[in-house]
Amino acid sequence: MPRYVVEVMYDGTQFHGSQVQGEQATVQLAVNNVLKTLFRKEMDTFGASRTDEGVHAMSNFYHFDIDAPIDFDLFYKSNAILNEHISIKAIYEVPGEFNARFDAVSRKYRYKIHFTKNPFLVNRAYYFPFKSNLELLKETASIIPQYKHFETFAKRNMQVKTFLCDILDSHWEMNGEELHYIVKGNRFLRGMVRGLVGTQLMVARGKYDVAGFRKIIESNDCKNAYFDVPGSGLYLEEVNYPEGILKKIEFTNNRIKPLF
Repeated sequence: MPRYVVEVMYDGTQFHGSQVQGEQATVQLAVNNVLKTLFRKEMDTFGASRTDEGVHAMSNFYHFDIDAPIDFDLFYKSNAILNEHISIKAIYEVPGEFNARFDAVSRKYRYKIHFTKNPFLVNRAYYFPFKSNLELLKETASIIPQYKHFETFAKRNMQVKTFLCDILDSHWEMNGEELHYIVKGNRFLRGMVRGLVGTQLMVARGKYDVAGFRKIIESNDCKNAYFDVPGSGLYLEEVNYPEGILKKIEFTNNRIKPLF
């Protein structure tokens, strides 16, 4: 049975998160429904990364199975049906055992902050009109990859087998007039990136020192972290897979042509 993957991008403020929740408007439901319309049958998809309500994605992936190879322009027709808040970026053919979630080797997030009130950044970045120490933020960010256990930054009652994560990159950078936090890891816990951002901002405002930040991480207690930053500043920017596993396909004259 052929297995395919759709790569999507979306405005998270228009969805109640990415994962299916009954009939609520979610990213996965939108993808399922467009596939159901085009294939004229119930369709299930399996996502690479779950994003909370309000969180955006520049790239997320969903795999699905069909009975026979695609013989129509799925890319064009999908985007014609989907609303303006979500789009299909690409479609790939993958091995039958591929799993969008478990075969991902890393994920990269970006959190955007601005310090001057700007109506054009509403729901696009976090308005944070407070004096912040950028050097302290750079120091706290450099500490994070030194740890593996991130129970402190997992939302309460999260059902997971392990709180271990390998953080491959963690840094702050100025991007024009915006301040961005970039973090890349093999996996993330629910609410983890927002917890990392919010707690670091408390250090930057002088609520804790760097030693106190270490103690928060080592406490393994989510009550010590600060999660109260809006999802609208957060972007899932990349999901990465082993080289060569995704075979991008191009739709030409209602037939598919692999791009090898």
